[in-house]
Amino acid sequence: MSTIAALGRPAEILLVDDSKVDVMLTRKAFEREKLVVNLHHVENGVECLAFLRKQAKYLDVPTPDLILLDINMPVMDGHEVLTELLKDENLRHLPVVILTSSEDERDILAMYRLRCNAYLSKPVDANKFQEVIKLINAFWLTVVVLPRK
Repeated sequence: MSTIAALGRPAEILLVDDSKVDVMLTRKAFEREKLVVNLHHVENGVECLAFLRKQAKYLDVPTPDLILLDINMPVMDGHEVLTELLKDENLRHLPVVILTSSEDERDILAMYRLRCNAYLSKPVDANKFQEVIKLINAFWLTVVVLPRK
């Protein structure tokens, strides 16, 4: 096991979010930080599980090192995704960071009960959002030891 930075390859990140604006902001934030990541995106939980299980159009995608998961999405929301991940022996080891606009205590508690690894509220301010992405990189992709593929 090793940190992503030590492996000498781009980090594979799966962003699960239905907001086109938030996806654009996240992509720009990673670019501004000059982070070596492959940022993959799906719009809902059904697509997320298909991606992770390498089904249909996702047959050749890499397994993500980190999942950035929104809570409130159509089709299948973040609660349902985490519930499914917990049931799946092949996926439950993947680190999941909730990245959402909700600051509701019920959502926070529910996500931790479903074993998310961290819960981050999306700041409205672009500079603060940039700082969140910088901190994700500093912790999850530089310090944390993740399982090798």
